[in-house]
Amino acid sequence: MLRFLATRPGPVSASAIADGIGVPRSSVYQLLEAMAEEGFVTHLPEERRWGLGVAAFEIGSAYLRHDGVERLARPLLRRLTESTGATAQLGILHGSDTLYLLKEQPPHAPTLITGVGVRLPAHLTASGRAMLALLPRAQVRALYPGTGSFTDRTGRGPATPGELRQVLAEERRQGWSSEEGQVTEGFLSVASAATDHNGHPVAAIALTVPSARPITRAALTARVRDAASELTRRLAGRASPA
Repeated sequence: MLRFLATRPGPVSASAIADGIGVPRSSVYQLLEAMAEEGFVTHLPEERRWGLGVAAFEIGSAYLRHDGVERLARPLLRRLTESTGATAQLGILHGSDTLYLLKEQPPHAPTLITGVGVRLPAHLTASGRAMLALLPRAQVRALYPGTGSFTDRTGRGPATPGELRQVLAEERRQGWSSEEGQVTEGFLSVASAATDHNGHPVAAIALTVPSARPITRAALTARVRDAASELTRRLAGRASPA
């Protein structure tokens, strides 16, 4: 059932699931209710549809952490830092948090709150929003059902489900995410997500610089998008020539 849902572009009806996996509809309802209690699927009652839940996404992220996404990304981050002088980071979604797996920084770089193993609210980080923007909308609604789901660090950033939807829609259209002063005052971050063969976000690469540094957001964005595209190819076993 999880495999079937993972191949769908969005939530589907119970009857579609029953037809897709060849199980009686009565049995499908029992399975769905049990899986919903554990967070593996999400029910959208208004639409009468079911989609993957947060627990399924967390398991997929855990598998990728053990399967070497860090090894694939490390040389890309190193090259980004060398070419831009910015701090480069690799993050994944862990529930509604961004969990940082890798960090490369240039000599004498200013201290950042991010680091390996650090978690920050995904709706505030460029990395987190780059991944949230590519999730099915049902999963985003499950992660952020109300204003109580939002935390604040600097008084900036989306604070309601509606505000987050607007930000993610814009960042989805442009193909990258950015934040300035939402995590730490005086710093700018841009990020782009790497995806699997279904287009689901696996991880995000971000570059962070002091806001006052004389480098354009466009220059950082071009670099980080290229790196995320290369990581996507590497995850699929299609690395570009060195």
